[in-house]
Amino acid sequence: MSSLAVRVPEELSARVPVEQRGPGLDRDGVRLLVSHGTEVSHHAFGELPGLLRAGDLLVVNTSPTLAAAVDGRVGHARVVVHFSTRGDDGRWAVELREPDGRGTTRARATGVVGRGCDGLAGTKVRLPGGARLMLEEPLSARGERLWWARVSGVAVPELLREHGRPIRYSYTDRDQPLSVYQTVFALPAADGTGSAEMPSAARPFTARLVAELVSRGVQFAPVTLHTGVASAESHEPPYPERFAVPEASARLINAVRAGDGRVVAVGTTAVRAVESAAGADGVVRARAGWTDLVVTPERGVRVVEGLLTGLHEPEASHLLMLEAVAGRAAIDRGYEAAVRGRYLWHEFGDVHLLLP
Repeated sequence: MSSLAVRVPEELSARVPVEQRGPGLDRDGVRLLVSHGTEVSHHAFGELPGLLRAGDLLVVNTSPTLAAAVDGRVGHARVVVHFSTRGDDGRWAVELREPDGRGTTRARATGVVGRGCDGLAGTKVRLPGGARLMLEEPLSARGERLWWARVSGVAVPELLREHGRPIRYSYTDRDQPLSVYQTVFALPAADGTGSAEMPSAARPFTARLVAELVSRGVQFAPVTLHTGVASAESHEPPYPERFAVPEASARLINAVRAGDGRVVAVGTTAVRAVESAAGADGVVRARAGWTDLVVTPERGVRVVEGLLTGLHEPEASHLLMLEAVAGRAAIDRGYEAAVRGRYLWHEFGDVHLLLP
Protein backbone atom coordinates (compact mmCIF):
# COMPACT_ATOMS: atom_id res chain seq x y z
CA MET A 1 0.00 0.00 0.00
CA SER A 2 1.39 3.39 -0.93
CA SER A 3 1.00 6.37 1.40
CA LEU A 4 -2.47 7.81 1.69
CA ALA A 5 -3.14 10.87 -0.43
CA VAL A 6 -4.01 13.02 2.58
CA ARG A 7 -1.97 15.49 4.58
CA VAL A 8 -2.53 15.65 8.31
CA PRO A 9 -2.04 19.24 9.53
CA GLU A 10 0.18 19.57 12.59
CA GLU A 11 -2.64 21.15 14.57
CA LEU A 12 -4.57 17.86 14.37
CA SER A 13 -2.08 16.18 16.72
CA ALA A 14 -3.69 15.47 20.10
CA ARG A 15 -1.28 17.18 22.47
CA VAL A 16 -2.87 16.20 25.80
CA PRO A 17 -5.34 13.52 26.90
CA VAL A 18 -8.99 14.39 26.33
CA GLU A 19 -9.74 14.53 30.07
CA GLN A 20 -7.27 17.43 30.38
CA ARG A 21 -8.93 19.49 27.65
CA GLY A 22 -11.87 20.71 29.69
CA PRO A 23 -13.91 20.21 32.87
CA GLY A 24 -16.17 17.20 33.08
CA LEU A 25 -14.43 15.25 30.33
CA ASP A 26 -13.45 11.61 30.75
CA ARG A 27 -11.47 9.27 28.54
CA ASP A 28 -14.54 8.39 26.52
CA GLY A 29 -14.93 12.04 25.48
CA VAL A 30 -13.12 11.47 22.16
CA ARG A 31 -14.80 11.32 18.77
CA LEU A 32 -15.53 8.13 16.86
CA LEU A 33 -15.37 7.90 13.08
CA VAL A 34 -17.26 4.84 11.81
CA SER A 35 -16.66 3.22 8.43
CA HIS A 36 -19.21 0.66 7.21
CA GLY A 37 -17.35 -0.21 4.04
CA THR A 38 -17.00 3.13 2.28
CA GLU A 39 -19.95 4.71 4.15
CA VAL A 40 -18.70 7.10 6.84
CA SER A 41 -20.55 8.44 9.87
CA HIS A 42 -19.51 10.61 12.82
CA HIS A 43 -20.17 9.82 16.48
CA ALA A 44 -19.05 10.36 20.04
CA PHE A 45 -17.14 7.40 21.48
CA GLY A 46 -19.85 7.03 24.13
CA GLU A 47 -22.20 5.93 21.34
CA LEU A 48 -20.19 2.72 20.79
CA PRO A 49 -22.69 0.44 22.58
CA GLY A 50 -25.38 1.48 20.10
CA LEU A 51 -23.09 0.77 17.15
CA LEU A 52 -22.38 -2.81 18.22
CA ARG A 53 -24.93 -5.55 18.76
CA ALA A 54 -25.57 -8.39 21.16
CA GLY A 55 -23.27 -11.29 20.33
CA ASP A 56 -20.43 -9.12 19.06
CA LEU A 57 -17.00 -9.75 20.60
CA LEU A 58 -14.35 -7.16 21.39
CA VAL A 59 -10.81 -8.56 21.55
CA VAL A 60 -8.75 -6.43 23.95
CA ASN A 61 -5.05 -6.28 24.76
CA THR A 62 -4.28 -6.59 28.49
CA SER A 63 -0.62 -5.55 28.20
CA PRO A 64 0.31 -2.80 30.69
CA THR A 65 2.34 0.19 29.56
CA LEU A 66 5.84 0.50 30.99
CA ALA A 67 7.66 3.62 32.10
CA ALA A 68 10.08 2.71 29.33
CA ALA A 69 12.08 5.95 28.87
CA VAL A 70 15.18 6.39 31.04
CA ASP A 71 17.74 9.21 30.99
CA GLY A 72 21.37 8.27 30.51
CA ARG A 73 24.76 9.51 29.36
CA VAL A 74 27.19 8.44 26.68
CA GLY A 75 30.39 10.14 27.74
CA HIS A 76 29.29 13.70 28.54
CA ALA A 77 26.32 13.63 26.14
CA ARG A 78 22.77 13.21 27.40
CA VAL A 79 20.67 10.45 25.85
CA VAL A 80 17.29 8.89 26.52
CA VAL A 81 17.05 5.12 26.33
CA HIS A 82 13.72 3.67 25.17
CA PHE A 83 13.39 0.09 26.41
CA SER A 84 11.42 -1.84 23.80
CA THR A 85 11.31 -5.60 24.27
CA ARG A 86 12.89 -8.15 26.61
CA GLY A 87 14.56 -11.05 24.85
CA ASP A 88 14.65 -14.68 25.97
CA ASP A 89 18.31 -14.32 26.97
CA GLY A 90 17.71 -11.42 29.38
CA ARG A 91 18.82 -8.70 26.98
CA TRP A 92 16.55 -5.83 25.99
CA ALA A 93 15.99 -4.28 22.60
CA VAL A 94 16.51 -0.53 23.05
CA GLU A 95 16.53 2.66 21.03
CA LEU A 96 18.86 5.56 21.83
CA ARG A 97 17.21 8.98 21.54
CA GLU A 98 18.52 12.53 21.82
CA PRO A 99 16.71 15.16 23.95
CA ASP A 100 15.56 18.04 21.75
CA GLY A 101 13.82 20.38 24.19
CA ARG A 102 10.34 19.18 23.23
CA GLY A 103 10.86 15.47 23.78
CA THR A 104 13.36 13.34 21.91
CA THR A 105 14.45 12.62 18.38
CA ARG A 106 16.11 9.56 16.97
CA ALA A 107 19.83 9.48 17.79
CA ARG A 108 21.89 9.51 14.58
CA ALA A 109 25.26 7.92 13.99
CA THR A 110 26.71 11.42 13.60
CA GLY A 111 25.09 12.60 16.84
CA VAL A 112 25.76 11.77 20.47
CA VAL A 113 27.56 8.51 19.77
CA GLY A 114 29.62 10.02 16.98
CA ARG A 115 30.39 6.80 15.17
CA GLY A 116 29.01 4.83 12.27
CA CYS A 117 26.65 1.95 12.70
CA ASP A 118 29.45 -0.62 12.78
CA GLY A 119 31.03 1.23 15.70
CA LEU A 120 27.92 1.26 17.88
CA ALA A 121 28.59 -2.23 19.21
CA GLY A 122 30.17 -1.82 22.63
CA THR A 123 28.74 1.65 23.24
CA LYS A 124 28.20 2.08 26.98
CA VAL A 125 25.42 4.14 28.55
CA ARG A 126 25.44 5.21 32.18
CA LEU A 127 21.99 4.96 33.75
CA PRO A 128 20.57 6.12 37.11
CA GLY A 129 21.21 4.13 40.26
CA GLY A 130 24.60 2.92 39.09
CA ALA A 131 23.20 0.82 36.24
CA ARG A 132 25.13 0.36 33.01
CA LEU A 133 23.88 -0.53 29.54
CA MET A 134 26.01 -1.81 26.66
CA LEU A 135 24.87 -2.10 23.05
CA GLU A 136 25.80 -5.50 21.63
CA GLU A 137 24.26 -5.98 18.17
CA PRO A 138 21.50 -4.63 15.93
CA LEU A 139 18.10 -6.19 16.45
CA SER A 140 17.86 -6.91 12.73
CA ALA A 141 19.52 -6.19 9.43
CA ARG A 142 17.02 -3.39 8.71
CA GLY A 143 19.11 -0.67 10.28
CA GLU A 144 20.64 0.79 13.40
CA ARG A 145 17.55 2.08 15.25
CA LEU A 146 16.96 -0.82 17.67
CA TRP A 147 19.82 -2.69 19.32
CA TRP A 148 20.11 -5.61 21.66
CA ALA A 149 21.64 -4.35 24.89
CA ARG A 150 22.65 -5.86 28.19
CA VAL A 151 22.02 -4.03 31.46
CA SER A 152 24.11 -4.59 34.58
CA GLY A 153 23.77 -3.29 38.12
CA VAL A 154 19.98 -3.55 38.38
CA ALA A 155 17.06 -5.53 36.98
CA VAL A 156 15.39 -3.59 34.17
CA PRO A 157 11.84 -3.74 35.62
CA GLU A 158 13.19 -2.21 38.84
CA LEU A 159 15.10 0.42 36.85
CA LEU A 160 11.94 1.40 34.98
CA ARG A 161 9.85 1.54 38.16
CA GLU A 162 12.38 3.74 39.94
CA HIS A 163 13.71 5.94 37.17
CA GLY A 164 11.56 5.51 34.07
CA ARG A 165 8.78 7.60 32.59
CA PRO A 166 6.38 6.89 29.73
CA ILE A 167 7.72 7.30 26.22
CA ARG A 168 6.44 10.44 24.56
CA TYR A 169 7.13 12.23 21.30
CA SER A 170 7.36 15.91 20.48
CA TYR A 171 3.80 16.25 19.19
CA THR A 172 2.60 16.08 22.83
CA ASP A 173 2.90 19.05 25.16
CA ARG A 174 4.54 17.51 28.20
CA ASP A 175 5.34 14.37 30.16
CA GLN A 176 2.35 12.64 31.71
CA PRO A 177 2.10 10.23 34.67
CA LEU A 178 2.14 6.54 33.84
CA SER A 179 -1.52 6.19 34.83
CA VAL A 180 -2.47 8.28 31.79
CA TYR A 181 -0.99 5.58 29.57
CA GLN A 182 -2.70 2.58 31.19
CA THR A 183 -5.90 1.28 29.64
CA VAL A 184 -8.83 -0.04 31.66
CA PHE A 185 -7.89 -3.55 30.45
CA ALA A 186 -4.21 -3.46 31.55
CA LEU A 187 -3.10 -6.25 33.88
CA PRO A 188 0.32 -6.07 35.60
CA ALA A 189 2.65 -8.82 34.43
CA ALA A 190 4.30 -10.92 37.14
CA ASP A 191 7.69 -10.66 35.41
CA GLY A 192 7.53 -6.87 35.03
CA THR A 193 7.19 -6.94 31.26
CA GLY A 194 4.68 -4.93 29.26
CA SER A 195 4.37 -2.57 26.34
CA ALA A 196 6.89 0.12 25.57
CA GLU A 197 4.12 2.18 23.99
CA MET A 198 0.47 2.17 25.05
CA PRO A 199 -2.02 -0.08 23.21
CA SER A 200 -3.84 3.19 22.62
CA ALA A 201 -6.98 2.07 20.78
CA ALA A 202 -8.35 0.90 24.15
CA ARG A 203 -7.60 4.16 25.95
CA PRO A 204 -11.10 5.69 25.50
CA PHE A 205 -12.80 2.79 27.32
CA THR A 206 -13.98 3.47 30.86
CA ALA A 207 -15.32 1.01 33.41
CA ARG A 208 -18.74 2.58 32.98
CA LEU A 209 -18.69 2.07 29.20
CA VAL A 210 -17.47 -1.52 29.54
CA ALA A 211 -20.35 -2.25 31.93
CA GLU A 212 -22.86 -0.80 29.45
CA LEU A 213 -21.44 -2.89 26.61
CA VAL A 214 -21.67 -6.07 28.71
CA SER A 215 -25.24 -5.23 29.69
CA ARG A 216 -26.11 -5.03 25.97
CA GLY A 217 -24.67 -8.48 25.25
CA VAL A 218 -21.26 -7.48 23.88
CA GLN A 219 -18.55 -9.87 25.04
CA PHE A 220 -14.82 -9.34 25.68
CA ALA A 221 -11.91 -11.67 24.92
CA PRO A 222 -8.58 -10.74 26.55
CA VAL A 223 -5.30 -11.37 24.73
CA THR A 224 -1.82 -10.03 25.37
CA LEU A 225 0.71 -8.49 23.02
CA HIS A 226 3.61 -6.49 24.44
CA THR A 227 4.16 -3.83 21.82
CA GLY A 228 7.67 -2.52 21.26
CA VAL A 229 9.00 0.90 20.38
CA ALA A 230 7.47 2.19 17.16
CA SER A 231 9.44 5.48 16.87
CA ALA A 232 7.55 8.43 15.48
CA GLU A 233 10.06 9.03 12.69
CA SER A 234 10.15 5.49 11.33
CA HIS A 235 7.28 3.61 9.76
CA GLU A 236 8.86 0.20 9.32
CA PRO A 237 6.79 -2.95 9.90
CA PRO A 238 6.64 -4.14 13.52
CA TYR A 239 9.44 -6.23 14.94
CA PRO A 240 8.78 -9.61 16.59
CA GLU A 241 6.76 -9.18 19.78
CA ARG A 242 5.64 -11.39 22.66
CA PHE A 243 2.00 -12.42 22.65
CA ALA A 244 -0.43 -14.81 24.31
CA VAL A 245 -3.94 -15.95 23.40
CA PRO A 246 -5.38 -17.94 26.32
CA GLU A 247 -7.52 -21.02 25.86
CA ALA A 248 -10.72 -19.35 27.12
CA SER A 249 -10.34 -16.47 24.65
CA ALA A 250 -9.62 -18.83 21.76
CA ARG A 251 -12.80 -20.80 22.53
CA LEU A 252 -14.88 -17.62 22.80
CA ILE A 253 -13.57 -16.23 19.49
CA ASN A 254 -14.33 -19.50 17.71
CA ALA A 255 -17.82 -19.65 19.22
CA VAL A 256 -18.66 -16.10 18.12
CA ARG A 257 -17.41 -16.80 14.61
CA ALA A 258 -19.60 -19.90 14.46
CA GLY A 259 -22.64 -17.81 15.41
CA ASP A 260 -23.98 -14.46 14.29
CA GLY A 261 -21.57 -12.20 16.19
CA ARG A 262 -18.69 -10.19 14.81
CA VAL A 263 -15.09 -10.38 16.05
CA VAL A 264 -13.89 -6.79 16.45
CA ALA A 265 -10.29 -6.21 17.51
CA VAL A 266 -9.52 -3.23 19.73
CA GLY A 267 -6.24 -2.06 18.24
CA THR A 268 -3.74 -3.37 15.74
CA THR A 269 -1.97 -5.21 18.57
CA ALA A 270 -5.08 -7.32 19.18
CA VAL A 271 -5.27 -8.10 15.46
CA ARG A 272 -1.66 -9.25 15.43
CA ALA A 273 -2.16 -11.49 18.47
CA VAL A 274 -5.38 -13.14 17.25
CA GLU A 275 -4.21 -13.62 13.68
CA SER A 276 -0.95 -15.13 14.98
CA ALA A 277 -2.99 -17.75 16.83
CA ALA A 278 -5.26 -18.56 13.87
CA GLY A 279 -4.58 -21.50 11.60
CA ALA A 280 -5.13 -21.56 7.86
CA ASP A 281 -8.57 -23.02 8.66
CA GLY A 282 -9.52 -19.86 10.57
CA VAL A 283 -9.65 -21.69 13.91
CA VAL A 284 -7.98 -19.85 16.79
CA ARG A 285 -5.93 -22.00 19.16
CA ALA A 286 -4.30 -21.05 22.45
CA ARG A 287 -0.77 -19.86 21.74
CA ALA A 288 1.99 -17.95 23.49
CA GLY A 289 5.46 -16.89 22.39
CA TRP A 290 6.85 -14.58 19.74
CA THR A 291 5.10 -13.42 16.61
CA ASP A 292 6.71 -11.91 13.54
CA LEU A 293 3.42 -11.81 11.63
CA VAL A 294 2.82 -8.73 9.49
CA VAL A 295 -0.81 -8.50 8.39
CA THR A 296 -1.02 -7.19 4.83
CA PRO A 297 -3.75 -7.15 2.17
CA GLU A 298 -1.94 -10.02 0.44
CA ARG A 299 -1.97 -12.15 3.59
CA GLY A 300 -5.44 -11.00 4.61
CA VAL A 301 -7.22 -11.68 7.90
CA ARG A 302 -8.61 -15.05 8.90
CA VAL A 303 -10.55 -14.13 12.04
CA VAL A 304 -10.95 -10.41 12.61
CA GLU A 305 -13.99 -8.85 10.96
CA GLY A 306 -13.86 -5.36 12.43
CA LEU A 307 -11.28 -3.07 13.97
CA LEU A 308 -11.34 -0.20 16.44
CA THR A 309 -8.12 1.76 16.04
CA GLY A 310 -6.52 5.15 16.33
CA LEU A 311 -5.74 7.38 13.38
CA HIS A 312 -2.36 6.56 11.88
CA GLU A 313 0.07 8.70 9.91
CA PRO A 314 -0.54 8.51 6.14
CA GLU A 315 2.75 6.64 5.63
CA ALA A 316 2.41 4.28 8.63
CA SER A 317 2.91 0.56 8.04
CA HIS A 318 -0.17 -0.14 10.23
CA LEU A 319 -2.34 1.04 7.34
CA LEU A 320 -1.57 -2.22 5.54
CA MET A 321 -3.38 -4.03 8.35
CA LEU A 322 -6.33 -1.65 8.12
CA GLU A 323 -6.49 -2.29 4.38
CA ALA A 324 -6.46 -6.05 5.02
CA VAL A 325 -9.47 -5.68 7.32
CA ALA A 326 -11.55 -3.10 5.45
CA GLY A 327 -10.12 -2.58 1.96
CA ARG A 328 -8.26 0.34 0.44
CA ALA A 329 -11.36 2.28 -0.62
CA ALA A 330 -12.71 2.33 2.94
CA ILE A 331 -9.40 3.59 4.33
CA ASP A 332 -9.10 6.33 1.70
CA ARG A 333 -12.68 7.51 2.32
CA GLY A 334 -12.34 7.34 6.09
CA TYR A 335 -9.10 9.30 6.28
CA GLU A 336 -10.37 11.98 3.93
CA ALA A 337 -13.39 12.36 6.23
CA ALA A 338 -11.18 12.44 9.33
CA VAL A 339 -9.07 15.31 7.98
CA ARG A 340 -12.12 17.24 6.80
CA GLY A 341 -13.82 16.66 10.13
CA ARG A 342 -10.79 17.83 12.13
CA TYR A 343 -10.35 14.58 14.00
CA LEU A 344 -7.29 14.37 16.27
CA TRP A 345 -4.37 11.99 15.68
CA HIS A 346 -1.99 9.93 17.84
CA GLU A 347 -2.40 8.11 21.16
CA PHE A 348 -4.51 10.81 22.85
CA GLY A 349 -6.62 11.40 19.76
CA ASP A 350 -9.87 10.20 18.27
CA VAL A 351 -10.64 6.67 17.09
CA HIS A 352 -11.88 4.89 13.99
CA LEU A 353 -14.24 1.91 13.93
CA LEU A 354 -14.05 -0.22 10.79
CA LEU A 355 -16.98 -2.58 10.34
CA PRO A 356 -17.86 -4.92 7.46
